Amino acid sequence: MEMIEPTPKSMSRAKEWTDRVEEAYRFQCAGYRDEFEYKYLKKTDHVERWPHNGYIKKLQRKDGSYFYYNRTRECPEKDVPKTKIYVY
Repeated sequence: MEMIEPTPKSMSRAKEWTDRVEEAYRFQCAGYRDEFEYKYLKKTDHVERWPHNGYIKKLQRKDGSYFYYNRTRECPEKDVPKTKIYVY
């Protein structure tokens, strides 16, 4: 069965840092909208995560190189309002 590209119904900007904002920030740094787009384009169900908190550990960018993330918060306070949260 072929996957259908996910299309968000709406988008909003983050107002304060949460785990959800951290997740979106990491995908957007790697060039993706969110986890749905990443899984669709990479044709995978697996996202490598840190075991102790579930934050994303590594993502492959569209150009083939990798982004590696720390096990702690990476989204600086100044980038919180720039982070987009999509609703499906």
